[in-house]
Amino acid sequence: MRNAKSFDYFILVLLALIWASAFFNIKIATYSYGPLTIAFLRIFFGAIPVILLCYAKKIKIEAFSKDWYWFAAIGVINLAIPFFLIAYGVKNVQSNLAAILMASTPLSATVLAHFFTSNEKINFIKSIGILIGFSGIVFLFSDNILINKNNIFSAFLILCGSTFYVIGGLLTLKISDKKNENVTASILIWGSLILLPFCIFIEHPWNLSPRLDSTISLLYLGFFSTGIAWLLRFYILKHNGLVFQAQVAYLIPIFGVILGFVFLNEVITPKVTLSLFAVILGIFIVKKGSKIKSS
Repeated sequence: MRNAKSFDYFILVLLALIWASAFFNIKIATYSYGPLTIAFLRIFFGAIPVILLCYAKKIKIEAFSKDWYWFAAIGVINLAIPFFLIAYGVKNVQSNLAAILMASTPLSATVLAHFFTSNEKINFIKSIGILIGFSGIVFLFSDNILINKNNIFSAFLILCGSTFYVIGGLLTLKISDKKNENVTASILIWGSLILLPFCIFIEHPWNLSPRLDSTISLLYLGFFSTGIAWLLRFYILKHNGLVFQAQVAYLIPIFGVILGFVFLNEVITPKVTLSLFAVILGIFIVKKGSKIKSS
């Protein structure tokens, strides 16, 4: 791995912006599309640039190989379910709240990794980070201006979506010997195939008369926030490694809150600011704790 240069930081910030921009674009997409349709089309369009990359690099896509069931399971748990839950939840809450709730993913990952891996145990420093981070999430739910009895369930669904991301990530350890591009293309293919019948039979998308802005946002979600974002992630992992790429976790919620304010005029209350700070601080402490060997 090379030392990070200015261009590498530019790519990192660009990746954070693209991933963070997904939240307000999901909100715009919900103006015209149902959550199943959003999830399906996001995965379908996101698969296109990744599959093209695999063909360009002559990487075999093993979606229907002997390990198909792993790809199918990860496609459901890491893509189909969280994409659906996030789209369903964002319809009723501000996109900036979704950005903060989804930022809890590294914290959830730390907890689950303690129980399901042998080399990622929780230590005292990590525990402090987890407590601070999740206290920010709990504090966010006390913001009666933005979360109330009418949308609290939607907020919980987004939080559940972040947990499914983590579970899907743990499942990928089962096929960690395979190339990232192959795994990503394969799970995107399976995610599309599994969501398609639900999308057709439940939401009947052909009956829609979508707004132009919703359609543009949906296309953006697929090609950029899913497909192109994964390609940028591959670039960072190859040239700078996982530790450098993990810094994106600090930037996504910050950009998510700012973009929600700029593009959707969303309210940023004092509790949102404090919750955002607590979550980012929690992630920072957890990552510091990860450098200490657990006993």
